[in-house]
Amino acid sequence: MKKIFLLASIALFFSCAQQNSDKSAESKNQNQPFVWEGANVYFLMTDRFNNGDTNNDINFNRKDDAAVLRGFKGGDIKGITQKINDGYFTDLGINAIWMTPIVEQIHAGTDEGTGKSYGFHGYWTKDWTAIDPNFGTKADVKEMVDAAHKKEIRILLDAVINHTGPVTEEDPVWPSSWVRTAPQCTYDNYKNTVTCTLVKNLPDIKTESNEAVELPAQLVAKWKKEGRYEQELKELDAFFTKTGYPRAPRFYIMKWLTDYITEFGIDGYRVDTVKHTEEFVWQEFREACDFAFAEFKKNNPDKVLDDNGFYLVGEVYNYGISAGKAFDFGDKKVNYFDKAFNSLINFELKWNAKQMVQKDVFQRYDSILQNGLKNYGIFNYMSSHDDGQPFDRERNMPFKTATMLLLTPGTSQVYYGDETARELIVEGATGDANLRSLMNWEKLKTDPQTQEIHTHWQKLGQFRANHPAVGAGKHQLISQVTNELVFSRTYKEDKVVVGLNFNNKNIVIDVSSVFKNGDELHDFYSKQNVKVVDGKVKFNSEFDTVLLEKK
Repeated sequence: MKKIFLLASIALFFSCAQQNSDKSAESKNQNQPFVWEGANVYFLMTDRFNNGDTNNDINFNRKDDAAVLRGFKGGDIKGITQKINDGYFTDLGINAIWMTPIVEQIHAGTDEGTGKSYGFHGYWTKDWTAIDPNFGTKADVKEMVDAAHKKEIRILLDAVINHTGPVTEEDPVWPSSWVRTAPQCTYDNYKNTVTCTLVKNLPDIKTESNEAVELPAQLVAKWKKEGRYEQELKELDAFFTKTGYPRAPRFYIMKWLTDYITEFGIDGYRVDTVKHTEEFVWQEFREACDFAFAEFKKNNPDKVLDDNGFYLVGEVYNYGISAGKAFDFGDKKVNYFDKAFNSLINFELKWNAKQMVQKDVFQRYDSILQNGLKNYGIFNYMSSHDDGQPFDRERNMPFKTATMLLLTPGTSQVYYGDETARELIVEGATGDANLRSLMNWEKLKTDPQTQEIHTHWQKLGQFRANHPAVGAGKHQLISQVTNELVFSRTYKEDKVVVGLNFNNKNIVIDVSSVFKNGDELHDFYSKQNVKVVDGKVKFNSEFDTVLLEKK
């Protein structure tokens, strides 16, 4: 990837091109609809992204005695809101944010074999009804969602129904009517993946049970101490009366999770550990979420962003787009899409990007998404919080990472710091802690190379956000000459042409299959206007990437 110059030079170009003086074109939305199948989603670890309130950094006597990068580091909801208001996400072309769980975590630390760890990551729930004070308050959540929606950014929270947090001296095990503590999963068939604990000391919610259960004694005591027991009980009674659900463990948790929809108007959930829970549970969760979202829209018509339904994306670990709708357990195949998820996280792109040429990756994804997965979606990523084999662990290919992630059909998931080449190898860290380093804000401020990388991500991200055709449209190859690749994407009336790997500054692209003679186009990457003459556009550019849109 040719370097991106931070100080834009005035390019010389053919007479049919003119320099774009309208800077608003760099970030305008062009009035295109928001489409989840082509969204640009930013995934962040709440604790590691940005510290907006140092007063909440220490709670519950949590100590600074964790192994490297396994304790709380101060990131919080206010820090996310600050970056929303600053325009950081908008400038990056982000139109949805997914954050790790923000509910109250176990209070103590525990050692799973990688050193003492606390629940900074959010997946060790103690109380689904409360926000962990290390992350903030419910008022902070409301402020964040409202700020995001004002900038047309959707919010995805992270739902965990499969398990509670580990058991510690301060965090007692939930009753046996709620959880199992054995056997541990062996992952060699369906049953040994679902009806078991993921790891040692991670109690598994009995999601298969329809037996009515009482609230855990420790939760009752906690709520009474906090002065909200009667209110919580009243809401539970109303929920079970209205829905007719049995008071089984999974339905309590669904009530607690859907409260975040009706109270704050969040736009979707990323759902954790999907394949470790019976598939019917996710169909029930879909119904509960849809009902809650409809209620929110009905009660808050002034806060409705569009006609999109509630969005659910599932983490079926090791699912890949090649599997289509069916995930194979070896002895059983399960379809998690129908009646449940809009999309699943795709664990495959990082391998495809290494093993296949760009042209073949784009065509393969288009073929599957436009056929077997039509009307559904996938979440593409190149690095993530619990995948120990990211596309570019050493961060040697940040430009290619952006190009492949943001231009491959499907929803793109930018993991915090992908856009700044945040380090994924940290001295002293073990396992997934390496993937969870602090966001490198200072390096973005001071390092020219990091700024060049960031600029590339911004340009591609904004172009994707402005055009649903990029992620959700029909892909069509126009030409490939040596490494120079040109293709189009079309979604309804939205049309774009993309050129990659141009080594010659004199750009000539045949756009006759998409645009008409006389059409005035804009190259979003070099910020130039060009006109279609004899089915082609011709101009000079310092860059090897071309992003053509209708002016």
